Amino acid sequence: MTRAPTIHDVARIAGVSKSTVSRVLQNGEVSVAEETRQAVLDAMAQVGYSHNAIASSLRTSRTNMMMLVIPSIANPFWPSIAQSLQNTLVDAGYSLVFANTDGKSSQERALLAMARRNRFDAIALNPVDIPVSELKALGVPVVVLGLRRAYAELDQVGSDSYEGTRTGIDYLLRKGHRRIGFIWGEPSASESRFRGYCDALNAAQIALDDHFVARADYTMDGGRIATRRLLQQSERPTAIFASNDIMALAAIQEITALGLKVPDDISLLGMDDIEPAAMSTPALSTIGKDKVALGRKAAELLLARINQKGTWEPQRIAVPCTLIERQTVGAPIAP
Repeated sequence: MTRAPTIHDVARIAGVSKSTVSRVLQNGEVSVAEETRQAVLDAMAQVGYSHNAIASSLRTSRTNMMMLVIPSIANPFWPSIAQSLQNTLVDAGYSLVFANTDGKSSQERALLAMARRNRFDAIALNPVDIPVSELKALGVPVVVLGLRRAYAELDQVGSDSYEGTRTGIDYLLRKGHRRIGFIWGEPSASESRFRGYCDALNAAQIALDDHFVARADYTMDGGRIATRRLLQQSERPTAIFASNDIMALAAIQEITALGLKVPDDISLLGMDDIEPAAMSTPALSTIGKDKVALGRKAAELLLARINQKGTWEPQRIAVPCTLIERQTVGAPIAP
């Protein structure tokens, strides 16, 4: 049987030492001249050498693998973040494993236990409700996707949803709306949105009306239920701000089913700027989030933590949101 090519074969053909080949295999962690790197890569291809990642991890205590844990891969908000995060990590020589919790605590804990067993180098996640102590106990760098007060002891990368919501409510106020409904997404991750809503109303000297606030899951069904609840009020809102675009798109359907029109009868504003938002009828006005920047910044922070020695202060990186005007916001109907 023909023996498998070894690192010695690669070094001999490339005309370099075995240690130089090892440095190239470390995927950018150690500096190697580009000409030398290419010679090693060409030699690897020539002899058919395949790097033994398992053996390497035993020597370096690294697997060059990270995990991304999100609540739902079906939510169009997450794929762009995942792609951006993966592209940044791949360029640095890492692989990324995707994991989906379905918003369940038990699933979240099972996935994180798997990451620990398989010795992943770092984890990025949008938590369900796992406490900070359990994330710290993983013993690897963790970046929380989203800005939450409960996770202030950990690195966080997220959109500035508070300011984004204030921008959205201020936009509706400028359009002349005073009765503005708010669909508050479950779980408490949307607390910053609600604060933005309350503070924007307070700044405009409009009292908060609990009848104009409806809590619901971040789903199509949640959006429909919350919209129906808001429109059943004797004095219904003239505009609705939904905590994400999925609920806002469901709200368009529910408003239409009730024989009303957007924005003629009810104005509607979402948040996230997922791809379907631009394709709805009418096209959804929304508060856009820079999903590519979120993924890239999370990956860069994970890479920095992996290579950083000693202790560090947790970072909180807030990515600004942007108002995207389309067709679902107009002036309120005159009384």
